[in-house]
Amino acid sequence: MKTPHHLGTLLGLAAALTLGGCANQPASTHSSTNPTYGNTNNVSPRYGVVQSIELVQINTSGTGASNVGIGTIAGAVVGGIVGNQVGSGSGKTAATVIGAAGGAYAGRALEKNAQQTTDAFKFTVLMEDRTYQAVTQTASGDIRVGDRVVIDNGVVRRN
Repeated sequence: MKTPHHLGTLLGLAAALTLGGCANQPASTHSSTNPTYGNTNNVSPRYGVVQSIELVQINTSGTGASNVGIGTIAGAVVGGIVGNQVGSGSGKTAATVIGAAGGAYAGRALEKNAQQTTDAFKFTVLMEDRTYQAVTQTASGDIRVGDRVVIDNGVVRRN
C-alpha cells in the first residue's frame, strides 16, 4: 500500500513548486518605450528636451526575470527525487519537500546567473505638451541632458 507515500510526495512537490512561483522576483528593466508618464502612442514624431539620462542594465537572454523558468522547475523535480530517497514515512515526505524547495532555489540561482545583460540608456524627456516620456535604448546617439530631441517610433534622436 504505497499510494499514500506517493500522494504525499506529489503534494509536497506541488507545494514547493507553488511556493517557488510566489517568490518576489526583480522586474525586468527592458523596454523600448517605457511610458512612466504621458502618452505612449508615437503615431507621429514628438519633440522634447532631455531631462535625465541613466545607465541601466537590460536582459538580452530572452527570458523575463519574473517568470518561473525551466531551471527552477528542473531543480525542484531533481531535488524532490533526491529527497525522496532519504528516510521513511513522514520523514521521507519532509525530505522530499525540503529537497524540492532546495532544488528549486538552486535551479533559480543557476538560471539567474545564466541571464545575459547589456548596458542601455534610459532617457527621460520633457515633451512639448509638458508630459514626461521615458525611453530605454542601447545607443546614446551622443545625446546629452538639455538637448532638444525627437521621439519617433520609440527611438530618441537629436533634433
